Amino acid sequence: MTMHVVLASHNAHKIAEFQKILGRDVPDIVIEAYDGPEPVEDGASFDENALIKARAAAAHTSRVALADDSGISVDIMGGAPGIFSARWSGTREDSENRRLLLAQLADIPRQNRVAQFRCSIAIVDPSTGLEQVARGEWAGRVALQETGENGFGYDPIFVPDGYSVSSAELLPEVKNEISHRARAFRAAAPILQGL
Repeated sequence: MTMHVVLASHNAHKIAEFQKILGRDVPDIVIEAYDGPEPVEDGASFDENALIKARAAAAHTSRVALADDSGISVDIMGGAPGIFSARWSGTREDSENRRLLLAQLADIPRQNRVAQFRCSIAIVDPSTGLEQVARGEWAGRVALQETGENGFGYDPIFVPDGYSVSSAELLPEVKNEISHRARAFRAAAPILQGL
């Protein structure tokens, strides 16, 4: 039986990426876009912000809701941008966020640009009260410059461990196997299958 879940996001890229990843791990689930108001993300962690969004979507739709909060954490910057990744430059413009981060790391040598993409996926089922969070992490480093056309967000400046190209240069099917979201979804799949 097919289960429809709402993804608490207005980001079309993210909705498509989630459906591709979920289609592989949990093929009987269909992701639907969220059309409700965006809650204030005032949590102090990826987990808290994901739960805020999932709770809002579940309350608005009365359906099982998924939400992710994700971003890039740079070791030499004490984990920043972290939960502020989407608005690091003061805007929601991916290109501006990347430009600022590259400028902040301009004098930092390649070996000290260690970073991780982190993702927390919250699952909220309003019919049972279930609230759980699954996590994924993808290690790598911040590149010296932008490269690649695939992906979004910080993909053009993130070089995953074991690769010499940015995550924006990876084929989508490769990225969807190894990314932080893919890892978080693998952790979330048993929770979803149990609903």
